Formats: sequence, structure tokens, C-alpha cells
Amino acid sequence: MEALVARLSHLDSHVQATIRVVMFYDTLMRRRVDLPALARASAGLAETVAGVRLHGTGQVIRVAPDGRPAAATPSPPSSTAPITLDDEEIGTVWLERSGPPGPLDEVLLDRLALAAAAVVERYGPARTTMADPALVELAISADTDEAGRARALRLLGFAAEVPVRVVAVRSSLPLDRVGSLICPSRPVKAAPLADVGVLLATSVTTAQLPDDVRAGIGAADRPDRSWRQARTALRFTTARQPVVHHDDLGALALLAELPADTVRKNTDVAAIARLAGHPEDLETLDAYCATGSLRRAAEVLHLHHTSVARRLDQIGRAWGVELTEPAGLTRARLALAAWRLLET
Repeated sequence: MEALVARLSHLDSHVQATIRVVMFYDTLMRRRVDLPALARASAGLAETVAGVRLHGTGQVIRVAPDGRPAAATPSPPSSTAPITLDDEEIGTVWLERSGPPGPLDEVLLDRLALAAAAVVERYGPARTTMADPALVELAISADTDEAGRARALRLLGFAAEVPVRVVAVRSSLPLDRVGSLICPSRPVKAAPLADVGVLLATSVTTAQLPDDVRAGIGAADRPDRSWRQARTALRFTTARQPVVHHDDLGALALLAELPADTVRKNTDVAAIARLAGHPEDLETLDAYCATGSLRRAAEVLHLHHTSVARRLDQIGRAWGVELTEPAGLTRARLALAAWRLLET
């Protein structure tokens, strides 16, 4: 009988401790903490290193019991648990004990995984999902009626009342990877359409992009309007400006609506076309137009500012435009942008 009482007391203590762990994570979720805060709290509770990894972005968070980032060299996990969202494994959580797992580690990791899934669903990071191109085309087409568009968006996972932002992409990278780079804070739906990749998201926060990525970003509006804006913005991208927001184009966006023949016949655009046969001069003009300053252009080109001034003077004389004057700079910027539109 004494042995039975002792055993029941032990079980009761374990159950109480389990309940405290569950309440601990319930409190964290009510406070709407993020992934780093979850990892810090878990490491402190477990009194060992706790880790979180998201498969989609490769994000890894490892925290020591004192709340600081863990040592660069991780110890082998003593126990792990998958992070699951919508029946898909999106990541892993783990503890790094030097000895065997503790009696509450399984419960702790289970609650940490559930909490991490809830954080990802609410705040991101992005899970870029390749979507049915037919559904995406229905959502962004100007010919789709509102009922059909709402149904397509619902099937893609977007709430009807939330504005969707469309991104038009050209890149040799896989579209899901581009989505994780361009939209790192929210779920993304991606699909290839003809020669352009399409990303749909409720918000976009651009990150540092590889050299071969170009992205035009439409406004958070109706998907069909945002798609038109995204394609226009994509035409204005360059190696120096690989991401262009349509909202930032302002009146420049009007250039995209001009007939190509009208643009081609313009004398300033024709001057840029002639300059294209001299890559060094075109690069100099491009740097000057992008920076608006001789000295900053010289820094970009790794030249002395007097060399840049000399080149611009030669270009301006052949063109008949004083490029270092405000009016000349404006003409050069407009002509350069219009010429690029002919090439896209």
C-alpha cells in the first residue's frame, strides 16, 4: 500500500508539472510572442538550449538558458518534435541536453511546436506554396467577374476582405525560393504564367536579392489592377534597381502607356539608342541618372569624379544636352527609362 501511495504521488506530481507546462505556453500565446521569444522562454523553462528551424526559409533560432544566442556549434538534439501546419511539416523544434531527455521534454516540445505553428500562421515567416496556375490566372485576370475572383482567392487561401498584392518576377531561380526572398513575412502563393512568375501575398517586404532576380510589385489592391501594375513595374527594373514598386514610379508609369513607335521616334530616346553601342558611355550615364551626382556616380563606377564629368560632357555634346544641368538630367532620366521600356 505504501508503494502504491508513493507511485500515485509521483504521478500526481508529474501531472501537475505537465499542466504547468501547458499553462506556460498558453500564457505565451495569449501574449502573442514571436518565434525568438518562444525559443528564449522554452530554453529557460527546460534549462538547456532550445532550437526552432523553419524548412521554407531555412531560419534557425537557437537560444541558451540565459536567453542569449547559443554557441555557434550545436550539440546533437536530445529530443525533437515537428512543427505542423495544415497537415504539412514546416519545421522542427528541439532541445540540446548533454544527458538523456528530461521527464517533461516531450510535453514541452509538443507545446513549443504547437505554439510555433500558431506564430507562423499569424505572423510568418513566409511559406511559399506553388499554386494552381489556373486559379492564379482567375484571380488576376481583368476578365474575371467578382464572384469568380472571390472564389479563386478563397481557394488560394486569401480572405475576401484582405487586399492582395501581386508581384511579377523574372528569374532563373525556383519561384518558391524567390517568394521567400521577396515576401519574407507572410504566406505566398506562386505560379508561372508564360515567361513571368506570379506571386500573391497580403504584404511584401523585399530582402537582398540575387543578381538574376527582377521583381515588379503592384499596389495592395484588387488583384487584377495589382497585376497590371506589377507587370509595368517589372519593365522598369534594372541591375541597379532589381525591385520596383509601382507606387514609387509616379508619373514615370505613364511612359509605359505610350505607343512604342512614338517612343522610338523621340529624339532623346534615339540618342540613348545610339549610345547603347558604347557600353562604357551608357554605363556612365546610367550611374549618373541613378545617383543624380557626379561624385556618387564616380563612387559607383570606381572612377575619379573628373573622369565621369569628362565622359558626361562628351555624351552631352554629341546629344546636344547639358547633362549636368537639372533640365538635362531630367531629360536623360526620362529618355533612359523610355528606351529601356522598348527593350522589354
